[in-house]
Amino acid sequence: MGFYSAFAQFFGDFSTQQQRLTLHTPCPMFDSLMSKLWARWRDRIALSYGQKVFLLATVPLVLAVAAISVVVANQSRQLAETEIQELETQLIEAKKAELKNYLSLARTAIGSIYGNALPDDEQAKLEVTQVLSAMIYGQDGYFYVYDYEGNNLVSPRQTFLIGKNWSGFADENGVPVVDQIIETARSGGGYHAFDWPKPSTGEIARMVTYQIGLQDWKWALGTGIFVDDVLTTVATARATMEVRIRQTFLQIAMITIAALLAVFITGILLNLRERKLADSKLKALTERIFDTQEEERGRVARELHDSISQILIGIRYTLELARRRVTTGDARAASDIDKGIGGLTDAIHEVRRISSDLRPGVLDDLGLGPALKSLIDDFAERTGIMTNFETVVFRNRLDKDAKIALYRIAQEALTNVERHAEADEVSLEVFGHRSGATLRIQDNGSGIENNRRSGGLGLRNMQERIDQLNGTLRVLSTAAGTTIEASVPLSHMLPPQSKPDRKTA
Repeated sequence: MGFYSAFAQFFGDFSTQQQRLTLHTPCPMFDSLMSKLWARWRDRIALSYGQKVFLLATVPLVLAVAAISVVVANQSRQLAETEIQELETQLIEAKKAELKNYLSLARTAIGSIYGNALPDDEQAKLEVTQVLSAMIYGQDGYFYVYDYEGNNLVSPRQTFLIGKNWSGFADENGVPVVDQIIETARSGGGYHAFDWPKPSTGEIARMVTYQIGLQDWKWALGTGIFVDDVLTTVATARATMEVRIRQTFLQIAMITIAALLAVFITGILLNLRERKLADSKLKALTERIFDTQEEERGRVARELHDSISQILIGIRYTLELARRRVTTGDARAASDIDKGIGGLTDAIHEVRRISSDLRPGVLDDLGLGPALKSLIDDFAERTGIMTNFETVVFRNRLDKDAKIALYRIAQEALTNVERHAEADEVSLEVFGHRSGATLRIQDNGSGIENNRRSGGLGLRNMQERIDQLNGTLRVLSTAAGTTIEASVPLSHMLPPQSKPDRKTA
């Protein structure tokens, strides 16, 4: 274009000069020469037919590639956002379930005292506040109590709250805190979320609480857990998503510059690739969620066993000492203390049972077979239903994911039998074969069709677990009973040449 600009400038100057000459001395030869030069220059800058076809082909192609790039980026963002929201929901739900477990333990710990006390029993109230004050867990976990007037009675990690009325208090965003906690407790219990300073650092963080009402005493009992780690995880995932989307967009742009004729096909391939990648990410995310749940259950089980049980045992010894000291007083006091000791003993057993349900240690120590045997034995002892158990020892051939999935499926199936099936006989069988391993649970109950409550979320959970292993789940239900058969493929069986140990399946 530099040559054309110079030529145009020269032509313009020369044309001006020619006009000046024409005014004085007309020259036909000069006019003819200028016409030929102008036509030649115009022919040079004119587009050929091939160039027009090339532009007509490439411009729509470039626009199509740009549109495809935008669509791919939007689809990736939507799919990733769906995954992130699902991750956040799963993590929050796991936190809420953890809160319910903690509060269940607290209710069990004070159950014998609260259940046997009158509404105006100040001594019982004092004992309950002492028990709850001692029940701290983790780095920031504790239980709190407010009466329905808004007075704080228990707050072991933030003692400056105790003895003061906090009615009308709201967080820095204007969200009511104490009033909403009391209202939720009055209504039968529920969750509440607000910003609250962390006891360990003093920094403001998002907190989710769960509270219930001790209606006889007009108390709101609850506990909370901070979810700033969940919010950080979600923010990190969202930032990573944006970086990946930008990288994908730049890759498409570079491919477009490198080969315009192949951009459209490349865009389609990238679109298919992004869809497949998003699906694989979603599957991997689901697997991570299950792994996170298993890790959380194991952690909670260890905390319950190592901390809460020890506290309850200490309380039991304290009550025994108190019984010996009050034997000289009212005879009914000794009887009440005996009941309290019995209740605390039951609470210790309940803590151990919850720990076993969350993550049975026998599954990690001895394998799937002994874990299922312990599970069905506990089921028979608890329900009185006659049980049969059969297994084939195959030397711990199942990998970790398969063992956990089959155990959880058996646990869910037995729970459905206990709650809904109205059966009096259950059999459980696990065995290996050429195609992998199979777990089969049979009962002689009323069947899923006759009781649809047992065919909802429980079966979906089983299906999702087995899908993660690329296995199959078959359910056969009639009025004479139900059979659930879960099979995992050979890919989840460890090689036979691996070093054997003394563990079973």
